[in-house]
Amino acid sequence: MLTGFLDANAEYVVGVPGGVVRFAPTRPGKVAVVVGGGSGHYPAFCGVVGPGFADGAVVGNIFTSPSAADAVSVARAADSGAGVLLTTGNYAGDVMNFGLAVEQLNADGIAARYFAVTDDIASAPAGEEDRRRGIAGDFTVFKCASAAAEDGYDLDGVTRVAALANRNTRTLGVAFDGCTLPGAAGPLFTVEKGTMGLGLGIHGEPGVATHDLPAAADLARLLVEGVLEDRPSGGGTRIAVILNGLGRTKYEELFVLWGTVAPLLRAAGYTVVHPEVGELVTSLDMAGCSLTVMWLDDELERLWTAPADTPAYRRGTISGVGKTFSGAGDAADSGVHSFGEVARASGRVASDGAVRGPHRTAAETTFSERPAVPSPDSALGHAYSGGSAHGSSGHGIGERAGLSPSRAAEMASSAPERAEADDRNRVERPRHRAGSGEPHGMGGTAAEDEVGRGVGQAAGRSADGTVEPTTSGAGGSGRAAADAAGRECGVWVARALRAVAAEMVVAEEELGRIDAVAGDGDHGRGMVRGTAAARAAADAAVAQGAGPGSVLKAAGAAWAAQAGGTSGVLWGAALTALGGRLGGVGIPGNAEIVAGVRDAYDALTRLGRAQPGDKTMLDALLPFLVAAERGESWRAAVEIAEAAAQETATLRPRIGRARPLAERSVGSPDAGAISLALCVRTVVSELETVVAEGVRR
Repeated sequence: MLTGFLDANAEYVVGVPGGVVRFAPTRPGKVAVVVGGGSGHYPAFCGVVGPGFADGAVVGNIFTSPSAADAVSVARAADSGAGVLLTTGNYAGDVMNFGLAVEQLNADGIAARYFAVTDDIASAPAGEEDRRRGIAGDFTVFKCASAAAEDGYDLDGVTRVAALANRNTRTLGVAFDGCTLPGAAGPLFTVEKGTMGLGLGIHGEPGVATHDLPAAADLARLLVEGVLEDRPSGGGTRIAVILNGLGRTKYEELFVLWGTVAPLLRAAGYTVVHPEVGELVTSLDMAGCSLTVMWLDDELERLWTAPADTPAYRRGTISGVGKTFSGAGDAADSGVHSFGEVARASGRVASDGAVRGPHRTAAETTFSERPAVPSPDSALGHAYSGGSAHGSSGHGIGERAGLSPSRAAEMASSAPERAEADDRNRVERPRHRAGSGEPHGMGGTAAEDEVGRGVGQAAGRSADGTVEPTTSGAGGSGRAAADAAGRECGVWVARALRAVAAEMVVAEEELGRIDAVAGDGDHGRGMVRGTAAARAAADAAVAQGAGPGSVLKAAGAAWAAQAGGTSGVLWGAALTALGGRLGGVGIPGNAEIVAGVRDAYDALTRLGRAQPGDKTMLDALLPFLVAAERGESWRAAVEIAEAAAQETATLRPRIGRARPLAERSVGSPDAGAISLALCVRTVVSELETVVAEGVRR
């Protein structure tokens, strides 16, 4: 997709690792706004990169959050020294991955914030706005924040505008039929003939309630009344409105619907300012639409109506931008217009056609082709506790996702080539460190600092954040050279990961089917991507003589970076924590392995903020862990985990994308719990085979 998108829009965008940025570098002193999320929503998100709108977009796989490494990569490419606002919809994977990216960027001297949009009124009631999803209201928030940055606002000001726009935005959507993931035999969900789903999500989630299919005029009344009923306090009489198509509803049908929506809004006493009718935030080929209203004050109206010129969205006129390549650093006089020619002329693509990162001067930015993964030795500063400066609508990273100062370090790999690339970035990029008085909690709380120090010390870091010498052996950091027994154990670990990757290929379709009951159906694909990346990284680590700890850390970093999404970042954290316990010298015994599983469990609860009973992978992992801690055999612990995973069918999800569809989820097990149980069974079976082959544990 990106290959074609970049070719068709070469005057606007250039590809970088993890996504796209504007063709012209961000002007010095301008805050960069980086939007992002999974694919399948075009024009969101890469379609709105250009003058007057976003400076970059992080592009994940279909309905899957990009990884933290991808977000860091795009943000670095977009930054001009004035800082970066990263913003997404309010989804667990995005919150975790972009929150980790903000920690790493700030640690590297790039001032960064994160903001999550929460406009979907169907996903949580009034008073619980921070639990709402971000759907088509992403567009109004992204547009206003981007216009503020274009207008010269500083990072605090741009973040404030995002919070203001979000607080004033409400959306309600309906689905007439589900969308189909690429390669799938059928849609993620179906809508019974003559009905529609009310309160859909944009990741293929069905509606939260079923209604009889109305005529267009009746649907217009349902949408208008639903949105206006949730009017924010202090909302005025001037409103920005989007009637958004979800991918399969024709423009002609949308215009028919607008023919009733607009008069209803005006009859309610509102003046509609620059309405948008069309496809702005889609869901692959879903049939349906949504209505978004943003209540305007003078500032928001000016920003909403400000000009923009992007591949998919244009408003007004921005002088000197467009087909003539007249932006700073463009090929204005080159006389070439194809992506390949323009990119090669600017040094952004190799002679073989492979897309490269932008090679700008050191004073602007230079970064590696591969996104740099945070080093375990990075000093990460304070926890980021995002959220609205007004205390209303942003997603608080510190309190919601549980990120501590050492989270990125816990999830990172020490792969030499990535560390080297990271060092180059730090040398060549102008330093711009965030101050401690930032809004959105950059200072962190005392409790968060204490947690961060504790985890940092466990990872070989002193209380002041400096790196301490590490010891080898079981329980060590894994950075010490492995001995012969440790190298042999590393081979076994890589062998088990290969078996897990093969098993996920077989289970992909069934895991996707389970996930689609109340989610977006991508869990099987994500597990295949993650385990394949982990397998490759483990094999590479073994080739370098790594012990089990380093093999697991490399696998965890690759899983998180390549799979993205919620499960990707969580599995990455779990493997990294387990690897930190096992070290590289000798062969760990049962006690060390059980302690490592406990470390992995603790890492998951800190990062994901889930608890047993929330209907997540923890509901299979905790029974497995408890059984192992009380001395049950590994085989018995596996059977307990599998039974617990099946028993999640009786639970109602309390977090994640399935939460708004809790009733629909009852009766079906959690896909994450099922896949975890399958993974531990595969690992135990593989290691039993190793023992049976006569290799001493």
